[in-house]
Amino acid sequence: MASMVVIGLGLAAAGFAGRQALRVAPQVATKMNEILKTMSSETESIMSGKRYYKGGFDPTMTKKEASLILDVSANAPKNKIKEAHKRIMLINHPDKGGSPYIAAKINEAKDLLDNK
Repeated sequence: MASMVVIGLGLAAAGFAGRQALRVAPQVATKMNEILKTMSSETESIMSGKRYYKGGFDPTMTKKEASLILDVSANAPKNKIKEAHKRIMLINHPDKGGSPYIAAKINEAKDLLDNK
């Protein structure tokens, strides 16, 4: 008898959960469509090259190239340069699977912009 009550309560809980899921489904679908549209527009801008610099490194690093690497302005304050360097190095550090060459270029960019 007690097991029948437990089974009944379980079925009732499953029914209420299903009912709530069906009520929320249209809102979730709308949000997911918005997120997918945002993601596709970001992907298009990345693929079209609007967001990233295409090309290799110059033989001698310039302030323009250093600012492109760190994604800061050429005359950014030192704290902005330090924050940008830390953020980019966390992603590209050789201990985390990044390239030692890229890490060296990131450090060179920081040094160049720090010594204005």
